[in-house]
Amino acid sequence: MRWLGPSRYRRTASARFLPTGHLVNSRDGNLMAAALDLGKRTMADPVVAVKSWQDAVRDPGLTTRGRTEHSERPPPGDSMSIQDQAARVAALAARYTGEMTTFLRDMIAIPSESADERDVVARVAQEMRRVGFDEVKIDGLGNVLGRVGQGPVVIAIDGHLDTVGVGDSSTWKRDPYKGELRDGIIFGRGASDQEAGIAAGVHGARIAKELGLLGGVQLWVTGTVMEEDCDGLCWQYILEEGVLKPEVVVITEPTNLGVYRGHRGRMEMEVRTQGLSCHGSAPERGINAVYKMAPIVADIERLNERLAADADPFLGKGSVTIAEIRSTSPSLCAVADSCTIHLDRRLTRGETLERAVAQIQALESVTRAGATVTVLDYARESYTGLTYPTKKYYPTWVVEESAPAVRGAVAAAMKALGRPPVVDKWTFSTNGIATCGLFGVPTIGFGPANEVHAHTPEDQCPVEHLTLAAQFYALFSQEYLNSVRQG
Repeated sequence: MRWLGPSRYRRTASARFLPTGHLVNSRDGNLMAAALDLGKRTMADPVVAVKSWQDAVRDPGLTTRGRTEHSERPPPGDSMSIQDQAARVAALAARYTGEMTTFLRDMIAIPSESADERDVVARVAQEMRRVGFDEVKIDGLGNVLGRVGQGPVVIAIDGHLDTVGVGDSSTWKRDPYKGELRDGIIFGRGASDQEAGIAAGVHGARIAKELGLLGGVQLWVTGTVMEEDCDGLCWQYILEEGVLKPEVVVITEPTNLGVYRGHRGRMEMEVRTQGLSCHGSAPERGINAVYKMAPIVADIERLNERLAADADPFLGKGSVTIAEIRSTSPSLCAVADSCTIHLDRRLTRGETLERAVAQIQALESVTRAGATVTVLDYARESYTGLTYPTKKYYPTWVVEESAPAVRGAVAAAMKALGRPPVVDKWTFSTNGIATCGLFGVPTIGFGPANEVHAHTPEDQCPVEHLTLAAQFYALFSQEYLNSVRQG
Protein backbone atom coordinates (compact mmCIF):
# COMPACT_ATOMS: atom_id res chain seq x y z
CA MET A 1 0.00 0.00 0.00
CA ARG A 2 1.68 3.24 -1.07
CA TRP A 3 1.60 6.44 0.99
CA LEU A 4 -1.48 8.37 -0.05
CA GLY A 5 -1.59 11.11 2.56
CA PRO A 6 -3.95 11.35 5.54
CA SER A 7 -7.07 12.01 3.46
CA ARG A 8 -6.79 8.84 1.37
CA TYR A 9 -6.69 6.06 3.94
CA ARG A 10 -8.93 3.06 3.41
CA ARG A 11 -11.17 2.38 6.41
CA THR A 12 -12.35 -1.08 7.39
CA ALA A 13 -15.07 0.28 9.65
CA SER A 14 -16.44 3.62 10.68
CA ALA A 15 -18.06 5.08 13.74
CA ARG A 16 -19.51 8.34 14.89
CA PHE A 17 -19.79 9.76 18.38
CA LEU A 18 -22.95 10.99 19.98
CA PRO A 19 -23.26 13.80 22.55
CA THR A 20 -24.07 11.21 25.21
CA GLY A 21 -20.68 9.57 24.87
CA HIS A 22 -22.03 6.40 23.26
CA LEU A 23 -21.02 5.04 19.90
CA VAL A 24 -22.83 3.79 16.88
CA ASN A 25 -20.49 1.44 15.04
CA SER A 26 -21.62 1.12 11.44
CA ARG A 27 -20.03 -2.29 11.13
CA ASP A 28 -22.68 -4.00 13.24
CA GLY A 29 -25.18 -1.24 13.98
CA ASN A 30 -25.05 -1.84 17.72
CA LEU A 31 -24.88 0.85 20.35
CA MET A 32 -21.65 0.48 22.33
CA ALA A 33 -20.76 2.09 25.60
CA ALA A 34 -17.43 3.70 24.71
CA ALA A 35 -17.04 4.46 28.39
CA LEU A 36 -19.30 4.38 31.39
CA ASP A 37 -21.32 7.57 31.38
CA LEU A 38 -20.48 8.67 34.89
CA GLY A 39 -21.76 12.17 34.27
CA LYS A 40 -25.45 11.26 34.53
CA ARG A 41 -25.77 12.46 38.07
CA THR A 42 -27.19 15.54 39.80
CA MET A 43 -24.75 18.18 38.58
CA ALA A 44 -26.08 20.65 41.14
CA ASP A 45 -23.89 18.78 43.60
CA PRO A 46 -20.62 17.97 41.78
CA VAL A 47 -18.44 15.62 43.76
CA VAL A 48 -14.79 15.98 44.66
CA ALA A 49 -13.41 12.45 44.76
CA VAL A 50 -14.67 8.91 44.80
CA LYS A 51 -13.25 6.16 46.95
CA SER A 52 -11.84 4.35 43.95
CA TRP A 53 -12.39 4.21 40.21
CA GLN A 54 -13.91 0.76 40.64
CA ASP A 55 -16.58 2.18 42.97
CA ALA A 56 -17.44 4.82 40.38
CA VAL A 57 -17.80 2.19 37.68
CA ARG A 58 -20.07 0.09 39.87
CA ASP A 59 -22.22 3.06 40.94
CA PRO A 60 -22.39 5.96 38.42
CA GLY A 61 -24.49 7.92 40.92
CA LEU A 62 -21.86 7.74 43.64
CA THR A 63 -21.28 11.02 45.49
CA THR A 64 -18.69 11.47 48.22
CA ARG A 65 -16.58 13.95 50.08
CA GLY A 66 -18.03 17.34 49.33
CA ARG A 67 -18.21 19.84 46.49
CA THR A 68 -15.88 21.18 43.84
CA GLU A 69 -14.47 24.52 44.93
CA HIS A 70 -15.07 27.54 42.72
CA SER A 71 -14.34 30.28 45.23
CA GLU A 72 -11.10 31.37 43.52
CA ARG A 73 -12.87 32.76 40.43
CA PRO A 74 -12.36 36.54 40.46
CA PRO A 75 -15.50 38.66 40.52
CA PRO A 76 -16.65 40.04 37.15
CA GLY A 77 -14.55 43.00 36.17
CA ASP A 78 -11.77 42.15 38.62
CA SER A 79 -8.64 41.95 36.49
CA MET A 80 -5.72 40.18 38.11
CA SER A 81 -2.20 41.52 37.88
CA ILE A 82 0.39 39.20 36.36
CA GLN A 83 1.83 38.47 39.79
CA ASP A 84 -1.60 37.95 41.36
CA GLN A 85 -2.66 35.68 38.50
CA ALA A 86 0.38 33.45 38.88
CA ALA A 87 -0.03 33.38 42.66
CA ARG A 88 -3.69 32.33 42.46
CA VAL A 89 -2.87 29.63 39.92
CA ALA A 90 -0.09 28.34 42.17
CA ALA A 91 -2.40 28.35 45.19
CA LEU A 92 -5.07 26.31 43.44
CA ALA A 93 -2.51 23.91 41.98
CA ALA A 94 -1.16 23.31 45.47
CA ARG A 95 -4.70 22.83 46.80
CA TYR A 96 -5.49 20.24 44.11
CA THR A 97 -2.20 18.35 44.31
CA GLY A 98 -3.72 15.70 46.55
CA GLU A 99 -6.53 15.13 44.06
CA MET A 100 -4.07 14.95 41.16
CA THR A 101 -2.03 12.40 43.09
CA THR A 102 -5.09 10.24 43.75
CA PHE A 103 -6.18 10.55 40.12
CA LEU A 104 -2.77 9.49 38.80
CA ARG A 105 -2.56 6.55 41.20
CA ASP A 106 -6.04 5.45 40.10
CA MET A 107 -4.98 5.51 36.44
CA ILE A 108 -1.81 3.56 37.17
CA ALA A 109 -3.94 0.91 38.93
CA ILE A 110 -5.87 0.30 35.71
CA PRO A 111 -3.84 -1.77 33.20
CA SER A 112 -4.28 0.00 29.88
CA GLU A 113 -2.08 -1.30 27.12
CA SER A 114 -2.86 -0.22 23.57
CA ALA A 115 -6.40 -1.19 22.41
CA ASP A 116 -7.37 -1.99 26.01
CA GLU A 117 -7.99 1.53 27.35
CA ARG A 118 -11.75 1.33 27.98
CA ASP A 119 -11.55 1.39 31.80
CA VAL A 120 -8.97 4.14 32.07
CA VAL A 121 -10.95 6.24 29.57
CA ALA A 122 -13.97 5.83 31.87
CA ARG A 123 -11.90 6.99 34.84
CA VAL A 124 -10.68 10.08 32.98
CA ALA A 125 -14.18 10.95 31.78
CA GLN A 126 -15.41 10.66 35.35
CA GLU A 127 -12.67 13.00 36.60
CA MET A 128 -13.42 15.59 33.93
CA ARG A 129 -17.09 15.64 34.88
CA ARG A 130 -16.32 15.69 38.59
CA VAL A 131 -14.17 18.83 38.36
CA GLY A 132 -16.69 20.75 36.28
CA PHE A 133 -15.76 20.38 32.59
CA ASP A 134 -18.37 21.95 30.32
CA GLU A 135 -18.42 19.02 27.88
CA VAL A 136 -17.06 15.48 27.84
CA LYS A 137 -17.34 13.11 24.89
CA ILE A 138 -15.75 9.94 23.54
CA ASP A 139 -15.10 9.57 19.84
CA GLY A 140 -15.30 6.59 17.52
CA LEU A 141 -11.73 5.45 18.10
CA GLY A 142 -12.14 5.69 21.88
CA ASN A 143 -10.38 8.98 22.66
CA VAL A 144 -11.92 10.95 25.52
CA LEU A 145 -12.19 14.72 24.97
CA GLY A 146 -13.19 17.26 27.62
CA ARG A 147 -13.78 20.99 27.18
CA VAL A 148 -13.74 24.06 29.39
CA GLY A 149 -14.51 27.52 28.00
CA GLN A 150 -16.53 28.78 25.04
CA GLY A 151 -14.18 30.98 22.99
CA PRO A 152 -13.40 30.83 19.27
CA VAL A 153 -9.75 29.85 19.76
CA VAL A 154 -9.41 26.07 20.15
CA ILE A 155 -6.44 24.80 22.17
CA ALA A 156 -5.83 21.13 22.98
CA ILE A 157 -3.80 19.62 25.82
CA ASP A 158 -3.06 16.04 24.82
CA GLY A 159 -1.91 12.96 26.68
CA HIS A 160 -2.15 9.33 25.66
CA LEU A 161 -3.79 6.92 28.08
CA ASP A 162 -2.30 3.66 26.86
CA THR A 163 0.91 2.31 28.34
CA VAL A 164 3.45 -0.31 27.41
CA GLY A 165 3.36 -3.62 29.24
CA VAL A 166 5.36 -4.73 32.25
CA GLY A 167 7.84 -7.07 30.56
CA ASP A 168 9.83 -9.28 32.91
CA SER A 169 8.12 -8.73 36.27
CA SER A 170 11.24 -9.88 38.13
CA THR A 171 12.95 -6.60 37.17
CA TRP A 172 10.39 -4.53 39.12
CA LYS A 173 11.08 -3.58 42.74
CA ARG A 174 7.43 -2.69 43.36
CA ASP A 175 3.97 -3.54 42.04
CA PRO A 176 3.71 -1.84 38.62
CA TYR A 177 -0.05 -1.34 39.06
CA LYS A 178 -0.18 -0.13 42.65
CA GLY A 179 0.73 3.51 42.09
CA GLU A 180 3.03 3.46 45.11
CA LEU A 181 3.68 6.87 46.68
CA ARG A 182 7.01 7.11 48.44
CA ASP A 183 9.14 10.14 49.37
CA GLY A 184 7.12 12.46 47.17
CA ILE A 185 7.34 10.23 44.07
CA ILE A 186 4.59 8.16 42.45
CA PHE A 187 5.79 4.87 40.96
CA GLY A 188 4.11 2.51 38.51
CA ARG A 189 3.55 1.70 34.86
CA GLY A 190 2.43 4.84 33.06
CA ALA A 191 3.52 7.27 35.78
CA SER A 192 5.94 9.06 33.48
CA ASP A 193 4.71 7.88 30.08
CA GLN A 194 2.35 9.37 30.38
CA GLU A 195 -0.64 9.42 32.67
CA ALA A 196 0.91 12.11 34.88
CA GLY A 197 0.44 14.52 32.00
CA ILE A 198 -3.27 13.75 31.87
CA ALA A 199 -3.67 14.17 35.64
CA ALA A 200 -2.02 17.59 35.54
CA GLY A 201 -3.78 18.55 32.29
CA VAL A 202 -7.28 17.87 33.60
CA HIS A 203 -6.67 19.87 36.76
CA GLY A 204 -4.80 22.62 34.92
CA ALA A 205 -7.87 23.13 32.73
CA ARG A 206 -10.03 23.08 35.86
CA ILE A 207 -7.92 25.86 37.38
CA ALA A 208 -8.08 27.92 34.20
CA LYS A 209 -11.87 27.72 34.28
CA GLU A 210 -12.18 28.51 37.98
CA LEU A 211 -9.90 31.57 37.73
CA GLY A 212 -11.48 32.92 34.55
CA LEU A 213 -8.34 32.45 32.43
CA LEU A 214 -10.16 31.26 29.31
CA GLY A 215 -11.22 34.52 27.71
CA GLY A 216 -11.55 33.82 23.99
CA VAL A 217 -10.54 30.15 24.36
CA GLN A 218 -12.17 26.75 24.43
CA LEU A 219 -9.58 24.51 26.05
CA TRP A 220 -9.81 20.80 25.36
CA VAL A 221 -8.01 18.03 27.22
CA THR A 222 -7.68 14.90 25.09
CA GLY A 223 -6.99 11.49 26.61
CA THR A 224 -5.94 9.60 23.51
CA VAL A 225 -5.54 5.91 22.73
CA MET A 226 -3.18 3.51 20.93
CA GLU A 227 -0.20 5.89 20.88
CA GLU A 228 2.26 3.31 22.15
CA ASP A 229 1.22 0.99 19.33
CA CYS A 230 0.99 3.60 16.57
CA ASP A 231 2.10 7.16 17.37
CA GLY A 232 -0.36 9.77 16.20
CA LEU A 233 -3.08 7.40 14.98
CA CYS A 234 -5.44 8.89 17.56
CA TRP A 235 -4.86 12.39 16.18
CA GLN A 236 -5.13 11.20 12.60
CA TYR A 237 -8.63 10.12 13.56
CA ILE A 238 -9.44 13.33 15.47
CA LEU A 239 -8.28 15.64 12.68
CA GLU A 240 -9.26 13.55 9.68
CA GLU A 241 -12.77 12.91 11.00
CA GLY A 242 -13.34 16.48 12.19
CA VAL A 243 -13.71 15.57 15.86
CA LEU A 244 -11.67 18.63 16.87
CA LYS A 245 -9.73 21.31 14.99
CA PRO A 246 -7.29 22.98 17.37
CA GLU A 247 -5.20 26.03 16.58
CA VAL A 248 -2.38 24.74 18.76
CA VAL A 249 -1.67 21.48 20.63
CA VAL A 250 0.26 20.95 23.87
CA ILE A 251 1.69 17.44 24.23
CA THR A 252 2.02 16.36 27.87
CA GLU A 253 4.62 13.62 27.34
CA PRO A 254 7.45 13.83 29.91
CA THR A 255 9.80 16.79 29.36
CA ASN A 256 11.10 17.16 32.93
CA LEU A 257 9.19 20.49 32.93
CA GLY A 258 11.01 21.76 29.86
CA VAL A 259 9.44 23.23 26.73
CA TYR A 260 9.94 20.86 23.79
CA ARG A 261 9.40 21.90 20.21
CA GLY A 262 9.92 18.81 18.08
CA HIS A 263 11.60 15.49 17.57
CA ARG A 264 12.83 13.15 14.86
CA GLY A 265 10.32 11.16 12.87
CA ARG A 266 10.44 7.43 12.34
CA MET A 267 9.23 4.67 10.06
CA GLU A 268 9.19 0.88 10.00
CA MET A 269 10.40 -1.13 7.03
CA GLU A 270 11.10 -4.74 6.22
CA VAL A 271 13.71 -6.14 3.85
CA ARG A 272 13.09 -9.67 2.57
CA THR A 273 15.33 -12.08 0.70
CA GLN A 274 14.02 -15.14 -1.11
CA GLY A 275 15.78 -18.50 -1.07
CA LEU A 276 15.03 -22.08 -2.02
CA SER A 277 14.72 -24.81 0.58
CA CYS A 278 16.32 -28.25 0.43
CA HIS A 279 17.37 -30.88 2.92
CA GLY A 280 19.90 -29.59 5.43
CA SER A 281 22.16 -32.56 4.79
CA ALA A 282 22.90 -31.23 1.29
CA PRO A 283 22.65 -27.38 1.53
CA GLU A 284 24.34 -26.93 -1.86
CA ARG A 285 21.09 -28.04 -3.52
CA GLY A 286 19.22 -25.00 -2.21
CA ILE A 287 19.60 -21.23 -1.90
CA ASN A 288 19.97 -20.05 1.69
CA ALA A 289 18.01 -16.82 2.21
CA VAL A 290 19.89 -16.08 5.44
CA TYR A 291 23.22 -16.08 3.57
CA LYS A 292 21.71 -13.65 1.05
CA MET A 293 20.67 -11.41 3.94
CA ALA A 294 24.07 -11.40 5.69
CA PRO A 295 25.74 -8.73 3.50
CA ILE A 296 22.60 -6.60 3.69
CA VAL A 297 22.88 -6.58 7.49
CA ALA A 298 26.47 -5.34 7.23
CA ASP A 299 25.54 -2.66 4.68
CA ILE A 300 22.76 -1.32 6.89
CA GLU A 301 25.18 -0.96 9.78
CA ARG A 302 27.48 1.09 7.52
CA LEU A 303 24.53 3.15 6.26
CA ASN A 304 23.73 4.16 9.83
CA GLU A 305 27.25 5.57 10.18
CA ARG A 306 26.97 7.52 6.91
CA LEU A 307 23.75 9.21 8.05
CA ALA A 308 25.85 11.38 10.38
CA ALA A 309 26.74 13.51 7.35
CA ASP A 310 23.14 14.82 7.23
CA ALA A 311 22.79 15.56 10.94
CA ASP A 312 20.52 18.49 11.83
CA PRO A 313 21.93 21.02 14.34
CA PHE A 314 18.84 20.73 16.55
CA LEU A 315 17.49 17.20 16.00
CA GLY A 316 20.78 15.42 15.35
CA LYS A 317 21.33 12.59 12.88
CA GLY A 318 18.92 10.11 11.41
CA SER A 319 19.53 6.47 12.24
CA VAL A 320 18.69 2.97 11.11
CA THR A 321 18.93 -0.23 13.08
CA ILE A 322 17.80 -3.83 12.71
CA ALA A 323 15.20 -4.60 15.36
CA GLU A 324 14.40 -8.18 14.36
CA ILE A 325 15.57 -10.91 12.00
CA ARG A 326 13.58 -14.03 11.18
CA SER A 327 13.61 -16.81 8.62
CA THR A 328 11.38 -19.56 7.35
CA SER A 329 12.11 -23.13 6.30
CA PRO A 330 10.19 -26.39 6.08
CA SER A 331 11.96 -27.64 9.21
CA LEU A 332 15.08 -27.13 11.30
CA CYS A 333 16.68 -29.75 9.07
CA ALA A 334 16.30 -27.63 5.94
CA VAL A 335 17.81 -24.60 4.23
CA ALA A 336 16.03 -21.29 4.95
CA ASP A 337 13.78 -20.31 2.05
CA SER A 338 13.13 -16.72 3.20
CA CYS A 339 14.72 -14.20 5.53
CA THR A 340 13.27 -10.89 6.75
CA ILE A 341 14.74 -8.05 8.78
CA HIS A 342 12.70 -5.35 10.50
CA LEU A 343 14.21 -1.85 10.33
CA ASP A 344 13.65 0.97 12.80
CA ARG A 345 14.49 4.11 10.81
CA ARG A 346 14.66 7.46 12.64
CA LEU A 347 14.30 10.51 10.41
CA THR A 348 15.94 13.87 11.00
CA ARG A 349 14.86 17.14 9.42
CA GLY A 350 14.78 16.89 5.62
CA GLU A 351 14.52 13.09 5.49
CA THR A 352 11.37 11.64 3.96
CA LEU A 353 9.76 8.26 3.52
CA GLU A 354 10.73 8.15 -0.16
CA ARG A 355 14.34 9.03 0.56
CA ALA A 356 14.67 6.46 3.33
CA VAL A 357 13.25 3.68 1.15
CA ALA A 358 15.50 4.67 -1.78
CA GLN A 359 18.59 4.50 0.45
CA ILE A 360 17.88 0.88 1.33
CA GLN A 361 16.97 -0.07 -2.23
CA ALA A 362 20.23 1.46 -3.50
CA LEU A 363 22.46 -0.72 -1.29
CA GLU A 364 24.57 -2.97 -3.49
CA SER A 365 23.78 -6.00 -1.33
CA VAL A 366 20.04 -5.40 -1.67
CA THR A 367 20.29 -5.13 -5.44
CA ARG A 368 22.50 -8.20 -5.71
CA ALA A 369 20.15 -10.30 -3.55
CA GLY A 370 17.03 -9.11 -5.38
CA ALA A 371 15.61 -8.19 -1.98
CA THR A 372 12.28 -6.41 -1.56
CA VAL A 373 11.81 -3.32 0.66
CA THR A 374 8.38 -2.67 2.19
CA VAL A 375 7.01 0.12 4.39
CA LEU A 376 4.73 -1.57 6.88
CA ASP A 377 1.03 -0.92 7.50
CA TYR A 378 -0.81 -0.63 10.81
CA ALA A 379 -4.36 -1.93 11.15
CA ARG A 380 -5.45 -2.95 14.62
CA GLU A 381 -8.92 -2.83 16.12
CA SER A 382 -9.37 -0.29 18.92
CA TYR A 383 -11.34 -1.07 22.07
CA THR A 384 -14.44 0.42 20.41
CA GLY A 385 -14.25 -2.10 17.56
CA LEU A 386 -13.02 0.43 14.99
CA THR A 387 -10.00 -0.28 12.77
CA TYR A 388 -8.32 2.81 11.28
CA PRO A 389 -5.46 1.74 8.99
CA THR A 390 -2.35 3.81 8.33
CA LYS A 391 1.23 3.54 7.16
CA LYS A 392 3.95 3.08 9.77
CA TYR A 393 5.44 6.42 8.75
CA TYR A 394 5.69 9.10 11.41
CA PRO A 395 7.07 12.39 10.02
CA THR A 396 9.69 14.60 11.63
CA TRP A 397 8.42 17.88 13.06
CA VAL A 398 9.97 21.04 14.46
CA VAL A 399 8.39 24.33 15.57
CA GLU A 400 10.75 27.31 15.47
CA GLU A 401 11.58 29.12 18.71
CA SER A 402 10.13 32.36 17.33
CA ALA A 403 6.66 30.80 16.82
CA PRO A 404 3.83 32.06 19.08
CA ALA A 405 3.27 28.55 20.46
CA VAL A 406 6.85 28.29 21.70
CA ARG A 407 7.01 31.86 22.99
CA GLY A 408 3.72 31.39 24.81
CA ALA A 409 4.94 28.13 26.31
CA VAL A 410 8.17 29.71 27.52
CA ALA A 411 6.22 32.57 29.12
CA ALA A 412 3.82 30.16 30.85
CA ALA A 413 6.72 28.03 32.06
CA MET A 414 8.50 31.11 33.42
CA LYS A 415 5.45 31.92 35.55
CA ALA A 416 4.94 28.34 36.69
CA LEU A 417 8.57 27.53 37.47
CA GLY A 418 9.91 30.94 38.44
CA ARG A 419 12.85 30.44 36.09
CA PRO A 420 13.51 30.14 32.35
CA PRO A 421 12.64 26.63 31.12
CA VAL A 422 14.94 24.39 29.15
CA VAL A 423 13.87 24.50 25.50
CA ASP A 424 14.71 21.22 23.81
CA LYS A 425 13.36 18.17 21.94
CA TRP A 426 12.28 14.61 22.71
CA THR A 427 14.49 11.64 21.96
CA PHE A 428 11.46 9.45 21.35
CA SER A 429 8.34 9.93 19.22
CA THR A 430 4.97 11.44 20.23
CA ASN A 431 1.54 12.30 18.86
CA GLY A 432 3.19 15.42 17.46
CA ILE A 433 4.04 13.39 14.35
CA ALA A 434 0.36 13.66 13.45
CA THR A 435 -0.67 17.06 14.82
CA CYS A 436 2.35 18.90 13.42
CA GLY A 437 4.14 16.37 11.22
CA LEU A 438 1.13 15.31 9.10
CA PHE A 439 -1.37 18.13 9.60
CA GLY A 440 0.80 21.18 10.31
CA VAL A 441 -0.91 22.19 13.58
CA PRO A 442 1.61 24.11 15.74
CA THR A 443 2.57 21.79 18.59
CA ILE A 444 4.72 22.14 21.69
CA GLY A 445 5.51 19.85 24.59
CA PHE A 446 5.49 20.40 28.33
CA GLY A 447 5.06 17.53 30.72
CA PRO A 448 5.77 16.26 34.21
CA ALA A 449 8.34 13.51 34.82
CA ASN A 450 11.59 12.68 33.06
CA GLU A 451 11.59 10.66 29.85
CA VAL A 452 14.55 8.59 31.09
CA HIS A 453 12.06 6.64 33.25
CA ALA A 454 9.68 5.88 30.38
CA HIS A 455 9.22 2.16 29.63
CA THR A 456 11.48 1.17 32.56
CA PRO A 457 10.76 -0.71 35.81
CA GLU A 458 11.46 2.62 37.57
CA ASP A 459 8.57 4.40 35.83
CA GLN A 460 7.85 7.40 38.09
CA CYS A 461 6.72 11.00 38.49
CA PRO A 462 7.48 13.44 41.33
CA VAL A 463 4.34 14.83 42.94
CA GLU A 464 5.84 18.31 42.69
CA HIS A 465 5.85 17.95 38.90
CA LEU A 466 2.07 17.50 38.92
CA THR A 467 1.67 20.78 40.77
CA LEU A 468 3.99 22.74 38.48
CA ALA A 469 2.66 21.19 35.28
CA ALA A 470 -0.94 22.01 36.27
CA GLN A 471 0.13 25.63 36.72
CA PHE A 472 1.62 25.65 33.24
CA TYR A 473 -1.50 24.20 31.63
CA ALA A 474 -3.69 26.74 33.45
CA LEU A 475 -1.53 29.63 32.25
CA PHE A 476 -0.74 28.55 28.69
CA SER A 477 -3.91 29.68 26.91
CA GLN A 478 -3.57 33.35 27.82
CA GLU A 479 0.21 33.36 27.29
CA TYR A 480 -0.32 31.87 23.84
CA LEU A 481 -2.90 34.52 22.97
CA ASN A 482 -0.50 37.22 24.21
CA SER A 483 2.22 35.83 21.93
CA VAL A 484 -0.15 35.80 18.95
CA ARG A 485 -1.11 39.44 19.60
CA GLN A 486 2.55 40.41 19.83
CA GLY A 487 3.15 38.88 16.38
